[in-house]
Amino acid sequence: MKRVKREHFIIDGYNVVNAWPELIALRDSLEHARDRLVSDLIEYGEFQHYDITIVFDALFTAQGSSYEKINEHLDVIYTDAGETADSYIEKLAYHLVREGKEVHVVTSDGIEQSVILGAGAYRMPSLEMRNAVLAAKKKIRDEYTENPLSMAGRRELSGRIDDETARKLDQIRKNRN
Repeated sequence: MKRVKREHFIIDGYNVVNAWPELIALRDSLEHARDRLVSDLIEYGEFQHYDITIVFDALFTAQGSSYEKINEHLDVIYTDAGETADSYIEKLAYHLVREGKEVHVVTSDGIEQSVILGAGAYRMPSLEMRNAVLAAKKKIRDEYTENPLSMAGRRELSGRIDDETARKLDQIRKNRN
């Protein structure tokens, strides 16, 4: 089986939390805002077939440096106390590009964008990523949920008979086989 090359997105976690309106509204509980971001990006990454690493500064957490593998394609990193998310992202982007991966860094920090472009990665502003996530959510809804309008012209028998009649018809069907 041919393995598809997956693009890798590195997300500047708090930059995104401070840029997306729905996450700004949750900033009173940074843990809740982080969880919402992770949840949105799990869905997005799986739908688009992307590998994603979300990097948060440990400065805003009770714990120190940590690494959490959420699933096969999404990791969450909290930097060491003396390390910024920006410096971690720069090193990771440089490393992944050297491995031959296509890397996109999501941040609206202008200096960070310049540095990662120099490392050979692509940049994506935080709000552009939000638009991509929202578009994917809409596509998922449109493709994977039943559209009531598409059912309007259908006249299925099960919608027009009572449970007892449906049970009897099912019994007759089973006896024929």
